[in-house]
Amino acid sequence: MVRNRTLWATAALLAATLGVAAVPATAAPATATRAATACPTGWGSLGKTYFAGTATPLTNVRTGRHDCYDRFVVDVPGAGAAELGFSVAYVDRLYQDGSGRPITVGGGAILEVRVNAPSYNPETGTPTYPGRVAQPLPGVNLTGYSTFRDTRYAGSFEGVTQFGLGVRAHLPFRVLRLADHLVVDVAHAW
Repeated sequence: MVRNRTLWATAALLAATLGVAAVPATAAPATATRAATACPTGWGSLGKTYFAGTATPLTNVRTGRHDCYDRFVVDVPGAGAAELGFSVAYVDRLYQDGSGRPITVGGGAILEVRVNAPSYNPETGTPTYPGRVAQPLPGVNLTGYSTFRDTRYAGSFEGVTQFGLGVRAHLPFRVLRLADHLVVDVAHAW
């Protein structure tokens, strides 16, 4: 008799499972979905460098959010695209040029951005950018960004200005040299 009950309970459970599995996919209520944005691929995550430099000082750093990537822009008014040298690469830790001082940068990965332009007037030594070493970048608010988590200013040493960009993970990026701007785009996903 116990065997019969067990057999009937197993059969009932099997029937209930099959009944749920047999419900057609169209039984769920339809919901509106946003069209997926086709995002570029193929940027890669290896370091990128362009050997050039300018004595024209940088004046500002800003960020922007886009559908497929977050953008980091360094403004160097008066510099041509051919003059904007850079080195952008993932690092295990950000170290300040000159002193070797480690600078903490939040996020799952650190992208070091070096711009071959000073953040001071080379003739007078007067700062042209208000950043403070090891502090978040002034005027940059990363609330709501998909990829960016933190920004740090590492200073300017011998005409090269250094930034730490904390990102969610080790993601692909590209670097664009434009007149007056160096642009670093970091993808939201692979």
